[in-house]
Amino acid sequence: MSMYKPLILATAVATLAACATVPQPLQGTFTDITSVAAQQGGGGAVQVRWGGQIIKTEPGPQETCFYVLQRPLDDEARPKAPSSNSETQGRFVACRAGFYDPEVFTRGRDITVTGVLQGTKPEKIGEYTYAYPRVEASVVYLWPKRVVNPYPPGWYDPYWGPYWGPYWGPWGWGGGYWGGYYPTRVIVAPRPVPPPHR
Repeated sequence: MSMYKPLILATAVATLAACATVPQPLQGTFTDITSVAAQQGGGGAVQVRWGGQIIKTEPGPQETCFYVLQRPLDDEARPKAPSSNSETQGRFVACRAGFYDPEVFTRGRDITVTGVLQGTKPEKIGEYTYAYPRVEASVVYLWPKRVVNPYPPGWYDPYWGPYWGPYWGPWGWGGGYWGGYYPTRVIVAPRPVPPPHR
């Protein structure tokens, strides 16, 4: 039986590798430069693939501009989720011809763009003037919303886990199952039996 383990492991690795593919519109060769480096004058008119979370979306008469908080991209070219291990890489603005609805491209959504770096665009953040590196976007890729799993990592056997424990039931105090697939515990106590009438 152990001779099949390497084959199973290789199949699992190949399956995972196949899952982590960059969507076709985002594929290509790009210059490895962050918005912070571009803000300081590095890069020039180079092809970039940047992403992050949308700060705001502003449609104009001819184009829509997306103001983005840049984050590193994962193996699928999706911005990494905000966490202690995923630092921001500055801000940038990406503009593309046409109308993009701000009610769809809302604040906090993950976006990846490809295009040519075209200098900077000064904008106010409070009282501070921030030089946003500007991308003439050829592709604007809005990612689906992330699914938040309300359960802790790992899988729980339906008969053992964080919701397994003592309960009060019609047969007295004992061990029982509270429903491990629910985010809250539900305990059902027996209805008190009224005393007999005399």
